[in-house]
Amino acid sequence: MAVSDDATTEWVDTHCHVTYEDIPGGAESALVAARQAGVKRMITIGTDLKTSTAAIELATAHDDVWATVGLHPHDAKNGLDGLHELFSKPRVVAVGECGLDYYYNHSDRAVQREMFAEQIALANRLSLPLVVHTREAWSETFDVLSACGVPERTIFHCFTGSPVEARKCLDIGAYLSFSGILTFKGADEIRAAAKICSAEKVLVETDSPFLAPVPHRGKSNQPAFLVEVGACLADVRGVAIEEIARQTTRNATIAFPGIAA
Repeated sequence: MAVSDDATTEWVDTHCHVTYEDIPGGAESALVAARQAGVKRMITIGTDLKTSTAAIELATAHDDVWATVGLHPHDAKNGLDGLHELFSKPRVVAVGECGLDYYYNHSDRAVQREMFAEQIALANRLSLPLVVHTREAWSETFDVLSACGVPERTIFHCFTGSPVEARKCLDIGAYLSFSGILTFKGADEIRAAAKICSAEKVLVETDSPFLAPVPHRGKSNQPAFLVEVGACLADVRGVAIEEIARQTTRNATIAFPGIAA
């Protein structure tokens, strides 16, 4: 994978957890490293009340960071208390991450569906993008979205489906956001999905500190590693890395209007 050394190439990490303790060197060091790598905008994600509050605080302190407010399916059992008022805070650009996770089942599935539905309703009511987490729950994820009304801007973060799921996402107008998993040896189906994704619906993310891309596997991930994800996506789609940077940056500003310059 060829990584661009063009200093003018800019990237947007649409999904990272910069406030997490496992971020190498801490949040401030990670932001500096990201900027040096060409990652000029970052969206740090809330997964519960604590992390949503921390995300807002970090975003408020940095002009190139924005926040989301959400309740992860793992934490669905804790409910949405305290989260609603956070949406009025500055630099909040989306609802989520939220969705269904039937791999771990840290929260009861019925509760997961209820909290997912409530957050879809919030995204629709507030006209905010919706950031979706789905794992081993594709069918029910689509069912809940259909029942509640798909928000105008819906992002399937860390896309791990096949071309079949990719087409279903595209059919409802959703964006597909690809993470470091795209670079993993066994990720042929995900690469196939990335290849067929509409150019105007493709995004990149790190999901840091998780899922560090090759050649950083085994390390804690950070937004600076987004460039490796972009390089892999360029290889998969057969285009120049600079084109991937331009396209995904343009898409990010449409998917998340709050980050537009």
